[in-house]
Amino acid sequence: QLQLLESGGGSVQPGGSVRLSCAVSGAVLSFETVGWYRRPPGKQRGFVADITGGGLTTYEDSVKARFTISINNAKNMVYLQIDNLKPEDTALYYCNTPNGISRDSWGQGTQLTVSS
Repeated sequence: QLQLLESGGGSVQPGGSVRLSCAVSGAVLSFETVGWYRRPPGKQRGFVADITGGGLTTYEDSVKARFTISINNAKNMVYLQIDNLKPEDTALYYCNTPNGISRDSWGQGTQLTVSS
């Protein structure tokens, strides 16, 4: 029943900012951990950040300075704010839950391309 829909990607220039969105349905967000993952071109999918229903966040070390994950429980949304975009941020970004990951269930993601 759980569904997640990523959006907010696109083609942006280095140095800019973007906010990716994850719309969650079929779950109470306050009881879920939702994370962002990404797959750069030619590389495997990797962890970016996650946030618990209580707001506890975890970040992959390389993104701590520029990435911010947040939730809006009222809107059932999870966001990933990326500042000072770099070309190496280019990737297909996914949101998912621990249960979804355990089932290897992923959505289509949202493509972020950072280039000048």
